[in-house]
Amino acid sequence: MADFSMSRSTTINAPSDRIHSHLDDFHEWPQWSPWEGLDPDMERTYTGPEKGVGSHYAWAGNKKAGEGTMEITGSTPSRIEIALGFLKPFKASNVTVFELAPAGAGATRVTWHMTGRRNPIMAIAGKLFFDKAIAKDFDRGLARLKTVSEAR
Repeated sequence: MADFSMSRSTTINAPSDRIHSHLDDFHEWPQWSPWEGLDPDMERTYTGPEKGVGSHYAWAGNKKAGEGTMEITGSTPSRIEIALGFLKPFKASNVTVFELAPAGAGATRVTWHMTGRRNPIMAIAGKLFFDKAIAKDFDRGLARLKTVSEAR
């Protein structure tokens, strides 16, 4: 099994608590997540606490959106950890982490990490295709998070 890691960052001109509120509550994700628009008929299920540790989000959509689950497993003012499980179009278990750090004058540096394991075939496909696509998705999501967070 091959390990992989993907990270992208941006600076948002907003206080970290405002950004944190968009990350720590799955009900807020449709405003900024790069994958929310892939299927207008996507089914979403929210269980557990409304936000924070134990919050759970499941989705099922078309071939582009796929199917999977997320659960917030850790939440502090500077870090949110999420267990991410994909069921379709392929099975995978990853860890997603958002880190928020002061960036001066009311700004916050947000870093979005994802780590996981890949079998040898997926490791090759990841290096050839998935990693570039995920990086673009992360950049798009961070740009949307920036827009939403700076608008308040």
